[in-house]
Amino acid sequence: MIEFRYDTQLLIDAEGLDEDELFDYITEHFTGDSLLVVGDDDVMKLHFHTNEPWKILEYCATLGEIYDIIVEDMDRQARGLHG
Repeated sequence: MIEFRYDTQLLIDAEGLDEDELFDYITEHFTGDSLLVVGDDDVMKLHFHTNEPWKILEYCATLGEIYDIIVEDMDRQARGLHG
């Protein structure tokens, strides 16, 4: 069984975002692994494995407009199922 089931990816469109601050906040406040935060002052890409993707989406929506949202169930993928 996979420890963190959902591969959560999204883009955040907002001014003044800081990669390090976003990375640190997510690490301190959310449970998961494989965190990746990259971007510039206007658009940030976030990738995170978690069991509660809705919490990540909810938080990121407070920072700016979120789009290109992908939440994949890695447990289903590991079992050869779609979705």
